Amino acid sequence: MAGNERGEPTLAALTGQADALRGFDAGGAETFGFYRPAPMPCSRRRFTLGAFAWFAGGRAAAAPLAEWARAVATAELRGLRREPGPDAGTVRLVGLPAAGPDAPPTLSYAWATFPAPPGGWELSRRSLLGATVTNRGAEPAELLLWAVGASGWDAVPAAARLAPGESCVLECPLRETFPDGTPKIDPGRVAALELILRGRPRGPVALELSGVHAAGDAPAWVAPPGRVPVPEVTAGAPAPGRRVRVRLAGERQPGLHAVLHLPVDWTPSRRWPLVVEYPGNLFHVPGCRSPGLPEQGVIGAGMTLGRGSICLGLPFVDRRWGRIAESGWGNPDETVAYALAMLAQVRDDWGADPANTVLTGFSRGALACGYIGLRDDRLAAWWKGFHACQHYDGDGWNGATWVGAMERARRFRGRSVFHTDNAAAKFQPLMDAMGVPATFVQSGLGAHATAMFLDNRVSTLQLRAWYLDLVGCSLS
Repeated sequence: MAGNERGEPTLAALTGQADALRGFDAGGAETFGFYRPAPMPCSRRRFTLGAFAWFAGGRAAAAPLAEWARAVATAELRGLRREPGPDAGTVRLVGLPAAGPDAPPTLSYAWATFPAPPGGWELSRRSLLGATVTNRGAEPAELLLWAVGASGWDAVPAAARLAPGESCVLECPLRETFPDGTPKIDPGRVAALELILRGRPRGPVALELSGVHAAGDAPAWVAPPGRVPVPEVTAGAPAPGRRVRVRLAGERQPGLHAVLHLPVDWTPSRRWPLVVEYPGNLFHVPGCRSPGLPEQGVIGAGMTLGRGSICLGLPFVDRRWGRIAESGWGNPDETVAYALAMLAQVRDDWGADPANTVLTGFSRGALACGYIGLRDDRLAAWWKGFHACQHYDGDGWNGATWVGAMERARRFRGRSVFHTDNAAAKFQPLMDAMGVPATFVQSGLGAHATAMFLDNRVSTLQLRAWYLDLVGCSLS
């Protein structure tokens, strides 16, 4: 971790922004899960510019979270199991044995996600959400504690590397901002507290989580002007204004789903433009939380403001294991087949217009515009345009070679392409092969994230104007 002349960690190192931006600027594989930032030592408090104001004015006493026992009982666990702790306030998490040869590929992360109760945890006037974490295992543990928002991408972390037997107070800064000052999370909409174990420890894993609390007085959080509200993904039937998980008719593998967002003005009496979105790769570093699921997609909501168009988040599919491929392409041909079937279902059931469909994606999802979206002529025929954010086909990641991207580009039958935070010098030859005009803009967010699409910055206004002109609709 970078430090000053006295050996103290710099603010950039503590926030993880330097690491995340180095991965983004390189445009290489590290932003997809191969990048390993320097380990962060245990820090008793994690201060950042976005969370510093509360400290100057005095810190409120820490308070336990409401209904924490319920959160523990309903926690989602991956690669870990829960065991009784030494007391009622302590959660003990033990690593599962290594998977056998006939099990799904082992991920580079294990996690425990503790959901907030209905109505949330009342954090709108708090600055910090934290806990004490103790490493009871035999190997060092690289950890991230996330306060996770309800909208899909918003989250703030605290990070530590704990030696065996070491404890640390980790506190997520609820007022943290991106480098350009954009808030990372609405403290009033924290949906979960999540503990991530990074990497694959060689020895037994045992962690204890205790002293879960909220702390720090702060003014009531107010959304910046123009901030786009994104509905939380829920269960149940699709309806205007809702984001819900949907499955293919007759689907026999319940682990596979897409996310459907009908506009607030939806009616069954007409055809609707459709924005299809692929998510980023499973990736956890202090500057970027990406779960690799369709739920994280918010670009469509930012492009349409939730009006006048249907939005559909698609998964990467691996039917061998019957689940969404959070990392990599899954099986690319199965991913294409799933997309074709879901597009037809949304067309038939909800009125999506095949002649007015745009494909978008972030990071891995941006590569998928070409690598998946142009993999065969049947799927390529759907797209009227592409929008790619922070990467595109031909980057070389996971088989997306430049030669292959050039071959796929010739299948494009749409009208234009829009890029956010991509380099024109790098990707213009592919646009020339596609034979359509391309627009390149820089968001100024300064991070590997999608928050730029949820406000009225110039680059997002340009994107919305491009989209509305392309599909011939308005937001009025």
